[in-house]
Amino acid sequence: MTALLASVRSNDEALDAARAGADLIDLKEPNAGALGGLSTGDIARIVRELRARYPVKPISATIGDLPADELDEITARVIEVSDTGVDYVKVGVTPGPAARRCVEQLANLPAVVVPVLLCDGGMDSELVSHAAALGFVGLMFDTAGKDGSTLFDHVDSDSLARWLRLTRERGAMCGVAGSLGWAQFEQIRALAPDVAGFRTALCVDGRRSRLDPQRVAQWADALHRRSGDVGTASIAADAVAGGAVRV
Repeated sequence: MTALLASVRSNDEALDAARAGADLIDLKEPNAGALGGLSTGDIARIVRELRARYPVKPISATIGDLPADELDEITARVIEVSDTGVDYVKVGVTPGPAARRCVEQLANLPAVVVPVLLCDGGMDSELVSHAAALGFVGLMFDTAGKDGSTLFDHVDSDSLARWLRLTRERGAMCGVAGSLGWAQFEQIRALAPDVAGFRTALCVDGRRSRLDPQRVAQWADALHRRSGDVGTASIAADAVAGGAVRV
């Protein structure tokens, strides 16, 4: 089963997503970028409200979009977000000269960090292998640009499958995100990641609009079905017809 990660920006959206069947609630601000961060005060308030009703529901939060070479700022932000009580702190990492040192720094922080490897224009296989060997609880593959292209436009399915397998072999969970929608459902199904993350595909009218609990429920139902179960294909087809297309 692939777990549904629903990215939310408010307490109301968090509770709606949890009620609708999202397995992991991810806190971020879409107006501030691909991995835009909420204030630590807002994160802490949402965590308290969500835990009061869903005490075992995993919660993650992003630190905001920061270049990989800003290690001091990244470190400070990771610690601040971790102190709000979230289960996981997500940090975007773009391939480049600073990426290797960045993931090494993240691995040594007193926080449960999930690096989000940003695959726009491709991904460095050596960086994936190195990150997978550092003992993180999980790795995610995503895109920074929200321009209509998807993760699968930047990285081929065979490479993703290899990286997901490597991550699992290292004992970590693996996840995909990056403008994914119903058009990519069968590719997601074939990869069978531990987690698939969404924002726009769960919203009424684009990633900056209100999260729609009905769309959350549709995705949760589809992702939780075993491959080959009757009805999976029709769920995806109905959703495409209804216009729920992209993250």
